Amino acid sequence: MTDRQDIENLVQRLAACLDDGRFDDMKSLFTVDATARTPGGTAEGRDALIAQAARNHTPDTATQHLLGGLLIELTEDTASVRANALVTFADRADGRPELTMGEVYRFSVSRTGEGWRLTRVETAPTWRTRGSAAPAA
Repeated sequence: MTDRQDIENLVQRLAACLDDGRFDDMKSLFTVDATARTPGGTAEGRDALIAQAARNHTPDTATQHLLGGLLIELTEDTASVRANALVTFADRADGRPELTMGEVYRFSVSRTGEGWRLTRVETAPTWRTRGSAAPAA
C-alpha cells in the first residue's frame, strides 16, 4: 500500500470503529497524545478521546459514518486530511433515523514506528436534517 492508501484506510477504520461500537480498537488508530474537537466535546489524550467517542455513540443508537472526498496533503512523515461526512444516528430498536448531518472532518496524521496514526480529529457540522436535535455537547 502507498502512504495515501494507508492514511485513507486509517480514516475509514475510524468510521467503522464508531459504527460498530469497537472503541477498544480505536487505540490502534490514535497516538497517545491525540486530540479531538467534535460536537460531542473536546478531548486531550487517546484515552479521553476514546471515552468521549463511547459516550457519544451509545449502544441504543445505531450510527453510519460515510466518509468520502478525502483530500490528503502529505509530507514525509505527516499529513493533513479533509473528508466530507454524512452521519446518520438512528434508534436501534426501530431503525428510525433521529439525526442526519453533513460534516467536514479534518485530521492530522503522523507516521510512527507502528505505521500512520491519527494525532488530531476535528469535525464541523455543515447541515442537519430539518427538525433534528443537535447532538449533546
